Amino acid sequence: MNFIETRLKGAFIVEAEPRGDERGFFARVFCQREFEDWGLEANVAQTNVGVSVKRGTLRGMHFQYPPAIEAKLMRCIHGAILDVIVDLRPESPTYLEHVAVELSGDRQRALYVPGRFAHGYQTLQDGSAILYQASTFYTPSAESGLRYDDPRLAIAWPLPVTAVSSKDSNFALLDTIEGELTRRMSLVRSEPVGALS
Repeated sequence: MNFIETRLKGAFIVEAEPRGDERGFFARVFCQREFEDWGLEANVAQTNVGVSVKRGTLRGMHFQYPPAIEAKLMRCIHGAILDVIVDLRPESPTYLEHVAVELSGDRQRALYVPGRFAHGYQTLQDGSAILYQASTFYTPSAESGLRYDDPRLAIAWPLPVTAVSSKDSNFALLDTIEGELTRRMSLVRSEPVGALS
């Protein structure tokens, strides 16, 4: 596998290296050792699949608060999506910046989404399907999200939105929740400042 870091530190495009012959191809798409060698979360608590019927369907922008933050490895297994992640780490120089990556069933690449990132995607073809691994169990009490059309995020979705859930379209705007977001997403110090090691 090839690991290509995006401009958001810790977020990677992961490319498979297919080995093909007259039958088709074979490719390794996850290896715990390789992920650990890159310093990435390699624990898999859940594997999920999602299918969207209509082109233009939008899902997101979802995240979980600590202590249930989750890293994800996103892959499109049929059709195509535009996958978008937003850095929610208050201490990061790229806080609230985003990266958009096209994933498709043809390209054999994935997007590694670190913990403390929001994530969402829009389908580019009818019947698009995603498969993703999550490092943490889904925890409804820790779940939250950002509005996909929040003007402060300025995400340029490529298509008109044809379908979005009421939950996703009713997330609060960043201006309303930013105080809580930065407080809850901030790193918690494990020892007092100035403590001796």
